Amino acid sequence: MTTALDLLLAAAVLVAAVATLLARGRTAGVMLFLVLGLLLTLVWGRLGAPDVALAEAAIASGATGALLVSAVTARGRAGGPAPAADRP
Repeated sequence: MTTALDLLLAAAVLVAAVATLLARGRTAGVMLFLVLGLLLTLVWGRLGAPDVALAEAAIASGATGALLVSAVTARGRAGGPAPAADRP
């Protein structure tokens, strides 16, 4: 059972990473980045590294996520002209 859980978690991390890279909008990219951070927190917990899991949760999903969310919302409120495309 634990092997199946580990494989499922590994697949979820890979899917979240690829989805984060391929996200079209800024908001979707930030939300997927937060999901990826939470999944990596679970991975570190499963590997028996609670200190790294807590750091991942606090830094990647917590502080960095909050900064990215605030940057995306501030950019949306700026009211300036929208860029032609998010990506080249």
